[in-house]
Amino acid sequence: MLKTRIITALILAPIAVGGIFFLPPAGFALFTAAIITLGAWEWANMAGFERQPGRIGYAVLFAAVLYSLAGVPAVAVLWLAALWWVVCFLLVRSYPESSQRWGSKPVRALMGVLVLVPAWIGLNHMRVSDFHFGAVENSLLAILYVFLIVWVADIGAYFAGRAFGKAKLAPNVSPGKSWAGVYGGLVAVGALAIVASFLVSASAAETVMLIVASLVTGLISVLGDLLESMLKRFRGIKDSSQLLPGHGGIMDRIDSLTAAIPVFALIITQLGWLTVGQF
Repeated sequence: MLKTRIITALILAPIAVGGIFFLPPAGFALFTAAIITLGAWEWANMAGFERQPGRIGYAVLFAAVLYSLAGVPAVAVLWLAALWWVVCFLLVRSYPESSQRWGSKPVRALMGVLVLVPAWIGLNHMRVSDFHFGAVENSLLAILYVFLIVWVADIGAYFAGRAFGKAKLAPNVSPGKSWAGVYGGLVAVGALAIVASFLVSASAAETVMLIVASLVTGLISVLGDLLESMLKRFRGIKDSSQLLPGHGGIMDRIDSLTAAIPVFALIITQLGWLTVGQF
């Protein structure tokens, strides 16, 4: 299994890096739309569409939705996403009782739209906008940074959880996660923000705001992971798919990012670091 995971990662890493950091805005939009559409195909399974025709139909419809949303005011979608993740917190917190409200196929299918569409909008909003923070004037670095928040939070949570993880975070949803893991992840994210601010010669005020923005984003990323875990537990499946050998599915790799991206994009836009662009 470890060998398979490594081989898959070695194949996918250059594709992901090239698609995200070396494509022009239009190519970036198409590349990320393809990833999100594959995620929608997996979400259809979590929504209860077990047969391929239903899953493919959901993905095709989802792709059409993405196409129709090109040019939509991004900030309005990002605000909607922020409200949605507040709702998700309440749903995760009250699981399994909350499943009475969202357990039907149509509602779970709609949940996929509310999770995946803002992630795509947020990515492309950052890609086409101007980013100014400290000495940085490159929006690709904003995209890289939100990825780093999620990765660093995950690493910090892993080690802190193993060392101190006795109090469970959400045992009905994901028994392996602990409060110690959350705190460890946030400490790691705070350290990342301080180092990043130093590297780009940010002011003291900018550093403080970046720390706060990063901590909020890191905390929300945990919720993205928990939401997918909740849906998979309700559906009775371990992975969103077997699309990535050794890694499960695409959603298993981007669940935290789907929450972190729109929230971070909204925060840095409201702080004035990201000027609104159009894609």
